[in-house]
Amino acid sequence: MVAAKPTPLHPVGDEDSSKRRQIVDGARKVFLDLGFDGASMGEIARSAGVSKGTLYVYFADKSRLFEAIVEEESLAQGRIAFNFDPERDVTTTLMDFGQAYIQLLCRPGGGSATRTVMAIAERMPEVGRRFYDNVVSLTIAKLAAYLEVHVTSGDLEIGDCQLAATQFMQLCQASLFMPFLFQAAPAPTAERIAEVVGSATRMFLAGYQKKRD
Repeated sequence: MVAAKPTPLHPVGDEDSSKRRQIVDGARKVFLDLGFDGASMGEIARSAGVSKGTLYVYFADKSRLFEAIVEEESLAQGRIAFNFDPERDVTTTLMDFGQAYIQLLCRPGGGSATRTVMAIAERMPEVGRRFYDNVVSLTIAKLAAYLEVHVTSGDLEIGDCQLAATQFMQLCQASLFMPFLFQAAPAPTAERIAEVVGSATRMFLAGYQKKRD
């Protein structure tokens, strides 16, 4: 069952914060290695180097602990500062964003975190929803807001900037993220990412860049 409320991320003091970090780090490794169903509180306690008694002081069960890890991952990714300065030209911004976005998705552990959330989202929909809202949806909204500025300035012709932002992000993932997600290929090289994002940018602008008379 999903806990009624997510585990708060506000420790009481330094010692409490340090111990909680130790537990969360140990649990993250167990969940990524074994999945939600394969993980046990005993295994998590051993990985974190704490007693089961100490573990239960901080988290009532593994569902609450898993939620805390997903919440933390969501907050961390949501704080990633892509450069959407409206004064930057569209091509440079899309290229830079696309490469940074794919490097984030395909970083070590990134695919594992996504796989773990996907595996449990049907059983714990609130966890999946929070991850989507705080990571995927937030990034789409930031890119869409940038595109809207350039629609207003006349650089782009886009009827639905949320859709266009999603399309660009999906184009950047093409041939890169799915193989990585399913462990069919290692993380792509920076050169390959630049190649794919360059193609995505050209395709995007071919459809949305305002045609000059």
